[in-house]
Amino acid sequence: MNDRATALGVVTEQELTSQPEIWTQALALPSEQLALLPGAGEKVIVIGCGTSYYVGDAYAYLRNDAGMGRTRAAIPTELTWIDEDEHIVVISRSGTTADVIDVVERYRDTHRITAILGDLDTPLGTLCDRIVHLGFADEKSIVQTRFATTVLTTLRASIGLVPDSLVDDARAALELPLPADPATVKQVVFLGHRWSVGLAHEAALKLRESAGAWTEAYPVWEYQHGPISCAGPDSLVWALGELPEVVAADVRATGATVYTDTLDPQANLVLAHRLALALAREADRDPDTPPFLNRSVLSTS
Repeated sequence: MNDRATALGVVTEQELTSQPEIWTQALALPSEQLALLPGAGEKVIVIGCGTSYYVGDAYAYLRNDAGMGRTRAAIPTELTWIDEDEHIVVISRSGTTADVIDVVERYRDTHRITAILGDLDTPLGTLCDRIVHLGFADEKSIVQTRFATTVLTTLRASIGLVPDSLVDDARAALELPLPADPATVKQVVFLGHRWSVGLAHEAALKLRESAGAWTEAYPVWEYQHGPISCAGPDSLVWALGELPEVVAADVRATGATVYTDTLDPQANLVLAHRLALALAREADRDPDTPPFLNRSVLSTS
């Protein structure tokens, strides 16, 4: 790798490699902070855009599957209703996301709203009374890495679903070889099941944002229903969790590389962040400041 390539994404690299330590801080949050998040039996809707939506979707599956109360995730612009008794959780690193601000302004007088924010000195920081502040995980780079995974760590902790191995898995993800050669891979497909489907979409988004790469994401059992027809020798098909052999065999038949590991699916995001950075450098693209992107969408008009 030449000096210019190494110089690209320096901030992103520092932030993504800090994730084990940042997750450890999240796991040490005071109990009164976690108590702001939904308790057992509450109906919950998690609202966010882009990465925040995908994190919310993963949490919704985990919380539903744990029997803790009906939970759903929604994109603000696609939102058609909120039940009278739903606890609204909004996620925003910047605290300035216009669509999320609109939802809070509409429902703040009628609903319980809890915000998970990276910055308090913002419109959402002013509007919301219940805030889980994760400023220690905020980022300078435009593309989110550690803030999103720290939000998920916090949400998992709030429902008692953080495995003891999570931080160690994140450290392992920083040391593993990349699943594919950035110079030769042309397509990356992420597969997930239930809660890891949102993570698959988030992993794919990271590769698009950082590197402008051809990436896709699907539920594992949906991949054979059409999308597999795009796979070939230059494809990497990466399962975030267990990959049934019947699916793996069909993928291998296309000539694609199949990748799985034993890490927690969330820790796979750390490895995906590393691949995104490597692909960006291969494409001579700076993931700290990707084209056409800002830290937040400030207007929807």
